[in-house]
Amino acid sequence: MWVPATDARSTTHDAGVERLLASYRAIPAGATVRLAKKTSNLFRARRRSTTPGLDVSGLCGVIAVDPVARTADVAGMCSYQDLVAATLPHGLSPLVVPQLKTITLGGAVTGLGIEAASFRNGLPHESVLEMDVLTGAGEVVTASPTEHPELFRAFPNSYGTLGYSVRLRIELEPVEPFVALRHLRFDSLPELVAAMDGIVETRGYAGQPVDYLDGVMFSPTECYLCLGTRTAAPGPVSDYTGRDIYYRSIQHPAGRPAGKTDRLTIADYLWRWDTDWFWCSRVFGAQHPRIRRCWPRRYRNSRVYRKLVDVDQRYDIGDRIERRRLTRPPAPLRERVVQDIEVPIDRTAEFLTWFAGTVPIEPVWLCPLRLRDADGWPLYPIRPGRSYVNVGFWSSVPAGPAPGHTNRLIEAKVAELGGHKSLYSEAFYPREEFDELYGGPAYRAAKAAYDPDSRLLDLYAKAVQRQ
Repeated sequence: MWVPATDARSTTHDAGVERLLASYRAIPAGATVRLAKKTSNLFRARRRSTTPGLDVSGLCGVIAVDPVARTADVAGMCSYQDLVAATLPHGLSPLVVPQLKTITLGGAVTGLGIEAASFRNGLPHESVLEMDVLTGAGEVVTASPTEHPELFRAFPNSYGTLGYSVRLRIELEPVEPFVALRHLRFDSLPELVAAMDGIVETRGYAGQPVDYLDGVMFSPTECYLCLGTRTAAPGPVSDYTGRDIYYRSIQHPAGRPAGKTDRLTIADYLWRWDTDWFWCSRVFGAQHPRIRRCWPRRYRNSRVYRKLVDVDQRYDIGDRIERRRLTRPPAPLRERVVQDIEVPIDRTAEFLTWFAGTVPIEPVWLCPLRLRDADGWPLYPIRPGRSYVNVGFWSSVPAGPAPGHTNRLIEAKVAELGGHKSLYSEAFYPREEFDELYGGPAYRAAKAAYDPDSRLLDLYAKAVQRQ
């Protein structure tokens, strides 16, 4: 059980927990418990609730950083932007820092996050030592590998359907002031995957250590690995928060075996994708040179782009524009394809070849990962000891013959290749397949124990039925 006023839990945090519990008690009996939170990094439609929600306004900061133990106690709604700002002055960072500043630690743990350190550090929830969770029963319990272990292990990928994290104690790792980058071009997907596999296994390339690893496929004949190495050596650094665009800086002509080099401060490296939301800022015109000069730098970030997407979803702006452009024959409406999937590394070239020939979206992001935990995680059962590659693609395509046509094709292909996909966006699985893929028995056992009255949504209802 949660006990207030210890060294790691400040008075301010304790007050935030009390407001959270009071807001839970104020929700009418029988009403679904949800967060009173206007923003989200989820990309699936959801029903708007008319009942009061949970007050998490007091759970947004870093409670304490222990630079000796290399741990941090963090409130569940703390953004990674604030978390990194608190740890970098100590020469430390979270083991995995998801790409966007607005992602919260609690969101990355109850959902899934990934980044270029995942090939050696796994996923964000694997650095959690313990966490306080508000359960569906209205109790705050401390879950760890030894205390409430069934909740601790089922919590990742439960998306708030087993409870909400109130406080998390996480591991930190040392960092250096700079990251030296090396961008390697490959004209063949099998060659890229072979190089990636070797780096994952050895954590090095051509005799140099590799601390961070991700990549981009612009096409099957133009794809890149981006190798990052921590360094304290002083020197000039690039800035991709202004007119220059990070993902464009990766590209270079074929025939350069040594690749292209670059340097960033550690902070700019961690947020290198945020300024242009990877490459998605182009849909708002933010990459057009004239517009970019007029677009204030402080508004070039994922928070602003996410608000623009929310407005579009709320008022169907994109579809309305598309309908006005209808000609004869009718121009098709669009299907949103915003997904992150994982496939085994030895099937990655096969998936990317299929994707490039089937889904008209480019570029796509590539990020290898390997779980740290030897037992795996029941609600996202990728295999321990096996390397996977996350493939991220975020755009839209012409609508197919049935709703979700392209998304369903992707789901089927990923399942065929022994992979999984994240649930932050639309999903279309039948109930039986969903239970098989996402740890149905373990989930139901944890649900019965920690949300016996079903005050929180069911995972299938939330992820697939979009309630």
